[in-house]
Amino acid sequence: MRERIARPDYLQRLIEYKDKDIVKVVTGIRRCGKSTLLALFEDYLLDSGTPKERILHMNMESLKHRQHTDYVSFYEHVASKIVVGQMNYLIFDELQAIAHWERAIESFRLDFDVDIYITGSNAYMLSSEFSTLLSGRYVEIRMLPLSFKEFLLFYEFAPDVSIDDKFQKYLQFGGMPALRQFQLNEARSFETLEGIFNTVIIRDVLERNRAADYALLNKLVHFLCGNIGSVTSPNSIGNVLADEGDIQTASKKAGKGIAGKTVGKYIRMLKSAYVFYSVGRYDIKGKQCLRTLEKNYIVDIGLRNMLLGYRGADRGHILENIVYLELLRRGWRVYVGKAGDAEVDFVAEKPHGKLYVQVAETMLAENVRERELRPLMAIRDNYEKVVLSMDKSYLSSYDGIKSISIIDFLLSESY
Repeated sequence: MRERIARPDYLQRLIEYKDKDIVKVVTGIRRCGKSTLLALFEDYLLDSGTPKERILHMNMESLKHRQHTDYVSFYEHVASKIVVGQMNYLIFDELQAIAHWERAIESFRLDFDVDIYITGSNAYMLSSEFSTLLSGRYVEIRMLPLSFKEFLLFYEFAPDVSIDDKFQKYLQFGGMPALRQFQLNEARSFETLEGIFNTVIIRDVLERNRAADYALLNKLVHFLCGNIGSVTSPNSIGNVLADEGDIQTASKKAGKGIAGKTVGKYIRMLKSAYVFYSVGRYDIKGKQCLRTLEKNYIVDIGLRNMLLGYRGADRGHILENIVYLELLRRGWRVYVGKAGDAEVDFVAEKPHGKLYVQVAETMLAENVRERELRPLMAIRDNYEKVVLSMDKSYLSSYDGIKSISIIDFLLSESY
């Protein structure tokens, strides 16, 4: 059996929900570690004394279960395995393969003593029907590829490899757990990433959207990858693609609006497959979300590098993407901040507070310092403000604004 390396933060969340009357739904892009997480949870149950016969673990994409294509046969099979009168743990991988699976899940809850755990690779599984059936009785645990801290646990490095060099590898390869078997071999790793990308596009995007145009979708992915961290809108992207002839429209006059609607639809497809995350804008002074313009970030920087190549000139945007994902992992709700005519990279919120974050590759140049600090200085509340960069500076703050190394931020227990 292939060695399984723990993802303790995610595992702990599952453990905290154990035996609660709430369906646990683990979502995330394919190959980010969802199935391994449920296998680790099964190990935890067995180690805690749960008898094997009270644990049913099924991966619905395995040919072993090919006869269960609808919710009725699925229900009947699972019901036949349940130990009546005792708590049973039902673990289902890639459950979206079963038509109307949500009806079976609700019946299990009503008919038996069960604790249910599900994974899925697209957001369509959290349909309105599922939400209606299980209103208030499910929790979504959104799983991301490896953080930098997890990356250090997954890979073996020689003792003389510095933390900076390890971080450069993270910037290049990203955090897909499947790459571990190749130990940072670029050719094999990028071939694997290409396979993951193609599977996601075909199975979690195109199969759900039969009328979608693969060539246009691929062009849009490359555009978004090349513009991570840039403020855009579907209309602005549509204008570019229409001008380049990638979106065919009936007339030039009507074409711009049609192109924007097409791009908006395709971006929603990519978000539903957890390939990209869109971040809305927040007016800090007016304390309200803005409808216009947003930023898009890719779920794994290795996928971006596989598609476009790893270029040092893009490091600023790559760093911003990594910080965004880390804020998500730590439970922050993230926006792009608007402070007058200036922009704050991230406004991060939790129930207990708020954090303002600027990300820059370096703060050594005076013009860069002025540009990055000016938006933060314009904010008049007392919430913490930080600048993250790759600098190894003795300065720990600029007029009360914290200066933190990005590596230190990623490895810290704070925030």
